[in-house]
Amino acid sequence: MLNKEIENSPLLIVISAPSGTGKTTLCDNLCLNFSSVCRVVTCTTRSPRADEVDGVDYYFLNEQEFLARVQNEDFLENAFVHGNHYGVLKSEVLVKLLEGMDVLLNIDVQGAASIRKSSKDDLILKSSLFSVFLCPPSLEELENRLRGRGDNSEEDISRRLAIAEKEISQKSFFDQLIISSTREADLETIKKLIQTEKTKRNKR
Repeated sequence: MLNKEIENSPLLIVISAPSGTGKTTLCDNLCLNFSSVCRVVTCTTRSPRADEVDGVDYYFLNEQEFLARVQNEDFLENAFVHGNHYGVLKSEVLVKLLEGMDVLLNIDVQGAASIRKSSKDDLILKSSLFSVFLCPPSLEELENRLRGRGDNSEEDISRRLAIAEKEISQKSFFDQLIISSTREADLETIKKLIQTEKTKRNKR
């Protein structure tokens, strides 16, 4: 648990990693371990599933509403994935940061680049941004992890590895790099990185 002094410096924590590295599990465990870490509700144009609630799981928008928000530059980042739009609202992130919460975004390399660009013109976002790239030990190890899932075709594995190689080439643009090991080790590493970063910023 973070102590009170450290909690006084909220972070916008952006975590990126190639598919199959364990990014989603790491983010889930981070939220479970730190009460100060929260997610934000994102927008999407896809239809809600039976158990999903508007404003809780997502903000469900039609395409016209979403594109209007893009035009208004309301999004910190947005992407078109599998036929649907997804976006993180700047307002959602800023409200949480101003409440003293650490905001965690599980996002791809392209999204992280968009956030870096968007944050340049906003003092709060710029001062709180902390980006981490979770990197597999090797492409061979990543391939083993993808095969271990048992639900990826050969074509899908080849596609994911090709994308991963391009994503790994962007690792130098992130504030910190974690070479993925076990789930437990990855969690301990990022916890220490966050604590160190928050302590450093409180001394400024």
